[in-house]
Amino acid sequence: MNRLASATSPYLLQHADNPVDWWQWGPDALAEARRRDVPILLSIGYAACHWCHVMAHESFEDADVARVMNEHFVNIKVDREERPDIDAVYMTATQAMTGQGGWPMTCFLTPDGKPFHCGTYYPPAPRHGMPSFRQLLGAVTEAWIDRRHELDESAGRIADHIAQQTRPLSVHDVDADTVAKAVSTLRTQTDPQHGGFGGAPKFPPSMVLEFLLRHHERTGAPEALSVVELTADGMARGGLYDQLAGGFSRYSVDGEWVVPHFEKMLYDNALLLRAYAHLARRTGSALAHRITGETAEFLLRDLRTAQGGFAASLDADTDGVEGLTYVWTPEQLVAVLGTEDGAWAARTFGVTEEGTFERGASTLRLPEDPDDPARWMRVSAALLAARGDRPQPPRDDKVIAAWNGLAVTALAEAGMALHRPDWVEAAVAAAAFVLDVHRTEDGLRRSSRDGTVGDAAGVLEDYACLADGLLTLHQATGESVWLVEATTLLDSALRRFAVSDAPGAFHDTASDAEALVHRPSDPTDNASPSGASALASALLTASALVGPEDAARYRAACEQALGRAGALVAQAPRFAGHWLSVAEALLSGPVQVAVVGPDAQARSELLATAATAVHGGGVVLGGPPEADGVPLLADRPLVDGAPAAYVCRGYVCDRPVTTPEALTRSL
Repeated sequence: MNRLASATSPYLLQHADNPVDWWQWGPDALAEARRRDVPILLSIGYAACHWCHVMAHESFEDADVARVMNEHFVNIKVDREERPDIDAVYMTATQAMTGQGGWPMTCFLTPDGKPFHCGTYYPPAPRHGMPSFRQLLGAVTEAWIDRRHELDESAGRIADHIAQQTRPLSVHDVDADTVAKAVSTLRTQTDPQHGGFGGAPKFPPSMVLEFLLRHHERTGAPEALSVVELTADGMARGGLYDQLAGGFSRYSVDGEWVVPHFEKMLYDNALLLRAYAHLARRTGSALAHRITGETAEFLLRDLRTAQGGFAASLDADTDGVEGLTYVWTPEQLVAVLGTEDGAWAARTFGVTEEGTFERGASTLRLPEDPDDPARWMRVSAALLAARGDRPQPPRDDKVIAAWNGLAVTALAEAGMALHRPDWVEAAVAAAAFVLDVHRTEDGLRRSSRDGTVGDAAGVLEDYACLADGLLTLHQATGESVWLVEATTLLDSALRRFAVSDAPGAFHDTASDAEALVHRPSDPTDNASPSGASALASALLTASALVGPEDAARYRAACEQALGRAGALVAQAPRFAGHWLSVAEALLSGPVQVAVVGPDAQARSELLATAATAVHGGGVVLGGPPEADGVPLLADRPLVDGAPAAYVCRGYVCDRPVTTPEALTRSL
């Protein structure tokens, strides 16, 4: 066992028995490189990454390769999910040098951490113009010995380039016209046949869908809803979605949602759960309602940990083979179901003799609803049971604060909208676990495993996404504790992550965090919200829930942040979906609905109506009048002794209503 044996990251533990003398990132590893005067070989990946596994088997488990690595380098292994700050710095360098990025990421650094050569996967033998990993090791070693000054100069230039690339954006107002143009741009970029954006590979655009739903709610624009429905239908009916057990894979390798990259990530499923729940709430779509329920149950069944948090992911591979658990041949269907049901299942799920995946196997799709729902349910249950007897993909069971915040938000919002209190209870348990375990004297920590918190400091997205989840719980439960905890996190984030000379801009690491080659600051929404957009969203929600003085402060900070991201919103709306949702909520008010009644039973009908009809980004909260620690209910009495709902937009309120019909009209 090498130094990774003591790690808390499942990804690092996967490499603990490599012959490579791996170090974890830290001052000791950098000091060792300086002492030996050798370069650092930095390898970054994550547990569910297929090509990370491939490179590990081909190179890091090879004793001869390891001997070269150990002799000429200090080798550092990093879990990108545990240390997104390190990943961000060196991904910027990799993209600058190669024009692309991905994992595994392979970077060569000077002993002070400056990169001079970066790439991704390297094969064990030369392939398609790529050198073998051993050739690369030899070339870097030779250059270090013979042309050291060139490498040092190159590393300095790259470090300067990273600093330039990550400067705060200039301020650009985001108004209704900006938002409308973003909708138009997204419409032209939509795949008109299959939904989604771009070609292969195609990623689930969860945050863009949420924005387009909000835009449709505010404006009634049919083109916004049509993009959402087309994309949501294509993803849910394709191989991207697990037709037997629920949950979405990371992305589709094709443009038609047929063949996924089979890893299942918590953040994807949390964000998609939220989007489908809001689509179901807004349109009444039976498909969206079903996908919402199945995805929520996937989170609770397959990703919830014994302590109540949610695990990071399920692996893409099973026993080293991608998709082994999930794909089927016609013969396998017949073996489980018999001849008649097997043939029917093949037609229903698009399983062909040729196969849609590899080795004649097919992913399961559901191009249209079966004409015999009872048979479909029976067949699906039998196939899921049989699949359970197959080897299963490993689970990365570390708990990440930010992603759990996303799950808390999604489960609580879906639970309120679709009247599932058990989902809200699961969200409460997850939030309580993260607060109990991840919060320390020096701030929020990024990850934990088996109830033990790790050493990595929380980054901006951890503070912001968790705060957003806690604000949702404040609405779902009416309990003041969640508002107190959320605003504590927000105040800490505003104090510790702000860029001092660029109001509205935020670093991704705290002011007292470990100093890297550069302090990362990326406002772009990618697979999950950027830390800055998540913070802006939480600030706006908080502004609708707190008292007047703090409301003005939080709203101003949100508006400043949105303005700082305005150029990104205007130029690249596909990568600003969460920012655009913030803009829509601002344009809508945001909507506030306070429901007062003497007890839960008296409030229930109005509260259920509000949760179903409120615009995206709005807040809904119920409780007794003047409930202690709940500012939204202050100065909102019963009406003639009866429960009442107060609807406000932009902090300007309508007259209270007392019937569900009147509340629906008001919303």
